[in-house]
Amino acid sequence: MNSEVKNSICPNCGAEVTKSELELTYKVCPKCDYHYPMASDERIKMIIDNGTFIEYDADLESSNPLNFPEYDEKLAKDKMLTGLKEAVVTGEGKINGYPTAFGVTDYRFRMGSMASVFGEKIVRCIERAIEKRFPVIIFSSSGGGARMQEGMLSLMQMAKTSAACMKLKEEGLLYIVVLASQSFAGVMASFASLGHIIIAEPGTRVGFTGERGRSSIRQELPEGFQTAEFMIERGMLDMVVHRKDLKKTLADLLKFFS
Repeated sequence: MNSEVKNSICPNCGAEVTKSELELTYKVCPKCDYHYPMASDERIKMIIDNGTFIEYDADLESSNPLNFPEYDEKLAKDKMLTGLKEAVVTGEGKINGYPTAFGVTDYRFRMGSMASVFGEKIVRCIERAIEKRFPVIIFSSSGGGARMQEGMLSLMQMAKTSAACMKLKEEGLLYIVVLASQSFAGVMASFASLGHIIIAEPGTRVGFTGERGRSSIRQELPEGFQTAEFMIERGMLDMVVHRKDLKKTLADLLKFFS
């Protein structure tokens, strides 16, 4: 796996974890089960059958439509760091032999935030799925919501992607969302909350704003109120699935609904 995590101290339990251990466990701490964030290429390698992934719209690239100060430099830095042109990778592939349209956001690129090209790639992925009669699976790991540097153009993607999800429903095609690491703000308030089935990895944080937002309402909120475990108890999620079981779970769902 092309992991950026080397020998490290687990942020959850403080244990020293080696790179080889993380490679064997798909970047899950072997001591406490903490699920490290995964890059888009790692996620594709883990979920999609070897040699079957075909990327969509690889040429679409973020720009600076509002000439926001220093945005070009930040985009260039993230493009160099990740090798990506935007914070989401879309395409098609097979999961245990079942064809599916597939999208995965990458937290390393502007925190996985949604801007105009991001939204366009999600919509085009869904449109191709409708044309090919494929189910859609999208992994969301966004901590940034709508990207502020593109202003209203970013906010428009919430409605745009939501409308595309409605088309999937009208066409009777399956849509599965997998929340991983974190999913907040405009992403969670649009396509990431509209799946027919919503799955989360253990410990995933889910909400509209981060924990610092509690100060604005001046209320004490329950401990762990934004975790997947808290959410599933209150009916906000359908499943919490360990990373090692994710591919089988997705394949079982594809088989059942096929």
